[in-house]
Amino acid sequence: MIRVAAVGDVHASDDRLDDLAPGFADVDEHADVLLLAGDLTRRGMPEEAEALGRQLAAVTVPKVAVLGNHDHHAGFAEEVSEILRGHGVTVLEQDTVTLEVGEWMLGIAGVKGFAGGFGHNALTAFGEPEIKHFVERAETAGRALWRSLTDLAACGCDARVALLHYAPIPGTVADERPEIQPFLGTQKLADAVDRAGADLVVHGHAHRGPHEGETPGGVPVRNVAMPLMGAPYRVFRLVPVRR
Repeated sequence: MIRVAAVGDVHASDDRLDDLAPGFADVDEHADVLLLAGDLTRRGMPEEAEALGRQLAAVTVPKVAVLGNHDHHAGFAEEVSEILRGHGVTVLEQDTVTLEVGEWMLGIAGVKGFAGGFGHNALTAFGEPEIKHFVERAETAGRALWRSLTDLAACGCDARVALLHYAPIPGTVADERPEIQPFLGTQKLADAVDRAGADLVVHGHAHRGPHEGETPGGVPVRNVAMPLMGAPYRVFRLVPVRR
């Protein structure tokens, strides 16, 4: 069994130095890895990333993250990533990491994702260049996720997790206001997951749930935004099958 702890939208800031650390204190007892699903900072400032890094100091299991839209806001996304790496966090963007968990190999594909909507309501690349560019961002994220998950399958991982910030399905953002739901994720991420295969998808971004859903192909999707869960993290148990 592989125990995956996950949380997103912690929105750390330098004036909340002690808010998060107590919640992370027992992660090592309950999980084999901690996934951080974006919006790790409040405004994307380096000092906020430093504050979060210090609060993660007690966590000794592997820590893997993607950034979110808040982490890009101030224009310091690279600095935020480097600071977190300095605190032992593996920060992914359109790439992968593999971890040995006992006898198993866990593969994590990390992609921030983008907006664009779902199903028949998804935005299409028609009209002005700005619209086409917007849709291309979502398509690029989907292609990167498919490629990453496919690479993990090729390297023989026993379990694969897609770590996202934006949502891949409408089901886990359904309690948000209807007018903002297209900005919370894109169907192209779910299409990538179903084409490549995965055992679990976790994301944040939407502070109202539901918590659980699945892709059209049946892959479990979990919204792990901290404001939704009301907990510092949630643990998911994967039971790998030798392939």
